[in-house]
Amino acid sequence: MNKFVFFISFLLLGLFVSGQSPSFKTYMNPVIPGDHPDCTLTKVGNDFYTTGSSFNVTPVIYHSTDLVHWEAIAQPVSASWAIYDDKPGAGCWGGQIVYYNSKWWDFFSRANTMYFVKADDPKGPWSAPTKVIDPSTLPFGLGYDNSIFIDDNKWYLVVKNGQPNNAIVELDTNGQAKGAVYNLNWLNPSPALPYSWAEGPVMWKYKEYYYYSFARDLAGGQKVMRSKTLTAEQTAWEMQGDFFNETDPLKSSSLFASPNHASPAVLVSDSTSWVLHPLYAKGEWKGQGRQGLLNQVRYNVTGRPIADYPINKSYTAPQLPCSGIPYMVPKSDDFSATKLHPEWSSLGYTVDGKYSLTERPGWLRLSPKSAAKGNTVTKYDGEHNYSLITRLDFTAKSLDDQAGLRLMRGDETKFVKLVSSLNSQGKKATVFSFETTAYEAENTVGDTLWLKMVRVNHQITGYFSDNGTNWIQIGKAFDVSVVDSYSDFVSFTGTLQGLYVQGASNAYFDLYIYRDAYTPILAECPANQFGTTRGPVVLGIGTLDNIHNNDWALYAGIEFGNNDYHATPDSVEFTASCAGSGGIVEVWLDSIATGTKIAECKIDPTGSWTTFRQFKAKVIPVKGSHDVYLNFVGASGTTKLFQLKWMNFIRKSTDPNTFTQIEKTDKVSIYPNPFLHKFNLKMNGEFRYEIFTLDGKLVEEGKGKDEVSVGSTLDTGAYLVNVTSGKERFCSKIVKE
Repeated sequence: MNKFVFFISFLLLGLFVSGQSPSFKTYMNPVIPGDHPDCTLTKVGNDFYTTGSSFNVTPVIYHSTDLVHWEAIAQPVSASWAIYDDKPGAGCWGGQIVYYNSKWWDFFSRANTMYFVKADDPKGPWSAPTKVIDPSTLPFGLGYDNSIFIDDNKWYLVVKNGQPNNAIVELDTNGQAKGAVYNLNWLNPSPALPYSWAEGPVMWKYKEYYYYSFARDLAGGQKVMRSKTLTAEQTAWEMQGDFFNETDPLKSSSLFASPNHASPAVLVSDSTSWVLHPLYAKGEWKGQGRQGLLNQVRYNVTGRPIADYPINKSYTAPQLPCSGIPYMVPKSDDFSATKLHPEWSSLGYTVDGKYSLTERPGWLRLSPKSAAKGNTVTKYDGEHNYSLITRLDFTAKSLDDQAGLRLMRGDETKFVKLVSSLNSQGKKATVFSFETTAYEAENTVGDTLWLKMVRVNHQITGYFSDNGTNWIQIGKAFDVSVVDSYSDFVSFTGTLQGLYVQGASNAYFDLYIYRDAYTPILAECPANQFGTTRGPVVLGIGTLDNIHNNDWALYAGIEFGNNDYHATPDSVEFTASCAGSGGIVEVWLDSIATGTKIAECKIDPTGSWTTFRQFKAKVIPVKGSHDVYLNFVGASGTTKLFQLKWMNFIRKSTDPNTFTQIEKTDKVSIYPNPFLHKFNLKMNGEFRYEIFTLDGKLVEEGKGKDEVSVGSTLDTGAYLVNVTSGKERFCSKIVKE
């Protein structure tokens, strides 16, 4: 199916400091959910960039203007690079993007060898990797997990190789080693190795001092030392001890423990200093990998930098504009571009041509790597509740042919799969599987069907549909605690989600929805929040608790409907309990006060905190993907207003998903294509047509019967034509020469 595409603008109003929304004044960690190991931090002008180790997925560069909201903008290293491996724990190690000598550079290591790539713009295109030659004056190689330090128009590679070897190496303008080499092998001498691995070294300058900070090892711990001169002389460096505030009284109760591998401290325009650092959550969610945390750095009276310990609280955010960047969760995708969004990563080495967005405009074609090896495009899995939806066109010819949604443990040994395939009798089937258990349902829909995978904490459930509205559950939910709690020091990679194909056939995906508005959203799982906490847990499900006046909670990346997913909300429903006087839930899009308020729902008393009822309110028309903020209003003071268990948007019953998409052209004709003056629309009976530019602007519409000639007023270019008749719809792309 070709399609017409509306581009829904994601606009946040009044986001600069003078009108900063209450929802942007504070934040809770992590600011970059999912697996982002060894993340660095670079400031260029008013913009911030981070990247780091990727291991078996393609590296990604992220951009921010406020350090809290991040967006994927580029992949500096191609998955088709010949040296790129394809196994757990492979890929690229370390990584830092910098701007130097009028070029953008990204330095990283592969197989214990340093490389760099270059670009004229941080969004790319990026050059092929160039190997950094080990300087002959250094008695060890350049190693891995290194960083870049720029000082007075000179730049340096801050080097780590093995346990006892640290160094600072000046670079030439071409990115290769230059004259000055500072050997710091006294820092972590063998065999004592007082700082274990002394890894991930970073440097920055503050006032008159050079600061050098390093991690002990994966078990945690970050140290810092300083010097007034850039030198290899040990006596010039003052060891200042722990970098993070290890004496914080709330340290023991933090969800994240033993911070390390921190970025350099970056001074921002409001005169505060900050670090990004990757950190595993404790216990049951450790499997999500090292998530990206933001913490402030404060210098005491002696000039020692001390970073906040990542305790469970709302922090005051930097006073910086976010410039309309939404909160960093996986984004929905309608595959209307000509290249995959950089948020998608290939899994391991993947030759060019294994995917296409132009072969069938509006669809992602995904091809197996070989007859024996499947192909996955992935996103980081960093949240506890979401609903993945895709529309798939796939013709399975054997039991081995599968395509659909896949969630994968980092070591690539355990998978949750929801796929279209064949069963043992050779009939079309949808299969939902995990480890040795597989549920299947006969597929009476055909080759083109909808799939939905819903996560509610550790429970994942699979569904399929013929229209994206009426869903049929396949088997029972799987408990994936063994995935969510797992991590190791071999693969290093956290949980991944995405689209998958294996066997001999190509798969075509029409869209990817991350969080469906019309699937119940678990209130206890906000992406960000102020004041609220997780309440009592019953049968694995808790509540959003401790809700007071002016508290709020954010649920990021909610999809309300687009031109592939035809849905519109009618109302919103909250499942709540209240033993007090109640209050109001305000529903805001994209920000509180400066965004758009789409609903107000009154929560009345239910008799007790354990008695839950549904409360409903009308919603103004909404389209597209949005961050949804719940702002709570009620009696001021310490009175708890209510508890929330679920939020769910109710779709209008007249949603055009009830249309049957015409896949064959024997019912409708659009010709000639390309055309010079006019083109003809031919369809039996009465029909309606709409013509859109590729950016979604309606330029012509009308009605016809049997056949009409249209398009005479159109300018040269490409257009999308939508034809509807009764409950049938046909979409196609056409070009005027």
